[in-house]
Amino acid sequence: MPQISERGTLMPASPIRKLAPLAYAAEDRGIKVYRLNIGQPDLPTPKAALDAIHNFDHKVLEYSPSQGFRSYREKLVGYYAKYNINVTADDIIVTTGGSEAVLFAFLACLNPGDEIIVPEPAYANYMAFAISAGAVIRTICTTIDEGFCLPKVEKFEELINERTKAILICNPNNPTGYLYTRREMNQIRDLVKKYDLYLFSDEVYREFIYTGSPYISACHLEGIQNNVVLIDSVSKRYSECGIRIGALITKNEEVRKAVMKFCQARLSPPLIGQAAAEASLDAPDEYARDTYDEYVERRKCLIDGLNRIPGVYSPIPMGAFYTVARLPVDDAEKFCAWCLSEFSYEGETVMMAPAAGFYTTPGLGRNEVRMAYVLKKEDLQRALFVLSKALEAYPGRVE
Repeated sequence: MPQISERGTLMPASPIRKLAPLAYAAEDRGIKVYRLNIGQPDLPTPKAALDAIHNFDHKVLEYSPSQGFRSYREKLVGYYAKYNINVTADDIIVTTGGSEAVLFAFLACLNPGDEIIVPEPAYANYMAFAISAGAVIRTICTTIDEGFCLPKVEKFEELINERTKAILICNPNNPTGYLYTRREMNQIRDLVKKYDLYLFSDEVYREFIYTGSPYISACHLEGIQNNVVLIDSVSKRYSECGIRIGALITKNEEVRKAVMKFCQARLSPPLIGQAAAEASLDAPDEYARDTYDEYVERRKCLIDGLNRIPGVYSPIPMGAFYTVARLPVDDAEKFCAWCLSEFSYEGETVMMAPAAGFYTTPGLGRNEVRMAYVLKKEDLQRALFVLSKALEAYPGRVE
């Protein structure tokens, strides 16, 4: 029988979705599963977006331009200006979700064997996209005990060699909820300038910052505008994961030209998705305020509740809607699987993402999980109670 490719063998399974079969099986047994494993918001999509879909009146569902509709890109210019990100419509390429933006950035900027420095834990699919592009992820470790702040610049420089071509950050961060400070962003800027690197910056959670500290975009950093490739998506800010609309933004014309070749090869981004995303830009200010306020309440509910459970620790996330929590267990992956396959309390259980899948370094994150506070507070409170019961019953509990 023919062998699959080395790339196919190396491609990691998603730590977010790998336990899904166990969750479905639990539900088939009549168990209610509180899904804290995936960043799928449950808040309503803007009415303007739903109306755009309901009233979509094209007689032919045609290809859109490979870089996306100009009308949408022009409206995005106004959106980014609210965050002091000054771009033109020509700087923006619409992609099939933020995931495609990351993949196309890698394909356009990196050669096989080139290295990307990424703080870990990191969004697991970055590794998958790097493998797809033949690039190599080199991780720099952040720790839960230090709140996942960046290490000193010397730690970065220890990793830099002739194959290093880029630094990749997610700000605010998935999976930790960490928000990079001005000092940390300037540190990254100085490294990018000194070694002439690309800076890939995934900023899809900019709406969700829960501290007085400012949001520092990579596009705010002086002197590196041709090094920056910004990654964006409507999935989280508008609860529109399913329409698959993202964006790649850069002032670097050569990068845009290269990305456009990949865009043309995949033909066009989703037609109806763009209509919904464009309409979402007209959502009233109350939509964003209400969404933000709800996540503030959910964050407090989850983090306070986690830290009241004996043996559990979570730092306070400053952005996004995730946290990485340390549990008193021998192996978080075993525990998460056990919760779905062997445990229930009053017919309920919890689903979490084992955090080891967000690390590249073997052994890290072994007793940690990523949790998304994308459920209403009543469900979060119940999920926390069920989690506490699971930890009491788990045979591999560690004191």
